Amino acid sequence: MSDIGGLSGAEQRRRWRASALPALRGVVLDLGAGSGIAADHLAPDVAWWALEPARRLDPALPRRIGARPGARLLRAPAEEIPLADASVDAVIASTVLCSVREPAAVLAEVRRVLRPTGPLVFFEHVGAPQGSRTRRLQALYAPFSRAFDHGCDPRRDTERAIRDAGFSDVDVVRTEAPGIWGTVEPLIHGVALRP
Repeated sequence: MSDIGGLSGAEQRRRWRASALPALRGVVLDLGAGSGIAADHLAPDVAWWALEPARRLDPALPRRIGARPGARLLRAPAEEIPLADASVDAVIASTVLCSVREPAAVLAEVRRVLRPTGPLVFFEHVGAPQGSRTRRLQALYAPFSRAFDHGCDPRRDTERAIRDAGFSDVDVVRTEAPGIWGTVEPLIHGVALRP
């Protein structure tokens, strides 16, 4: 799975979903579920719970929820997950931590709702190293991205946020995808376990 660098970000995410999500079991919470495409990669017996704060749902999301036994739609922001403590077996975060208002609050909520040793599986684009050409371009387009791309801040250090959130084990793979104007898009994917 780590040999995906150089492919487009979309292709890397597609391969990550196909590789990381089929192993999840039990109740799986999908943060910022979007179209619900993650559900297509989960085992049939998984109870998929889609958390989506958007006022207007992607039309595919209700269809996927309706087609999957045990599926639930939770209409709430990730900073306020409407679930009991230790109520899910795994959490999916796929290009969502760049867009939330408070990443630390979201990660605290993820730890709260995960059962002990439950995994947070993630795929995120992240900020480039300080001083790099890509980082300067990220700073230039960040205001536009925040305004027009679901609040996405391309400069976030999501790896650091995950490591600082108190997970017991964090395994991160860094890759890159071709970016705009000859730059690269830094990406991370991996697993963090709740203690």
